[in-house]
Amino acid sequence: QVQLVESGGGLVQPGGSLRLSCAASGTISRIYAMAWYRRFPGKQRELVAAAPSDGSTSYADSVKGRFTISRDNAKNTVYLQMNMLKPEDTAVYYCNSLIGTTYYWGQGTQVTVSS
Repeated sequence: QVQLVESGGGLVQPGGSLRLSCAASGTISRIYAMAWYRRFPGKQRELVAAAPSDGSTSYADSVKGRFTISRDNAKNTVYLQMNMLKPEDTAVYYCNSLIGTTYYWGQGTQVTVSS
């Protein structure tokens, strides 16, 4: 059984920074893609950033230049460094990972940007 455990959410002022972490544990064969999504109240999850196993990264236009996704493959962990946060970044952030042939989701972590 595989679990994705997220941490690092919280309350931050506009212009501030947060770093989210997501660690995969359990019976892990091979981790392919790792990504972060977010969900605004009443809306579907949207892709924020992705890090496939080939070392590339991609970002939603709304976060380009402010967010950075990175992976530590030795620790089965993916990070999301969020800088210059805006109130419109307020959402629940979810980690997603393709491990073997199955996609897994974390439980979600709340990020609130407010003064």
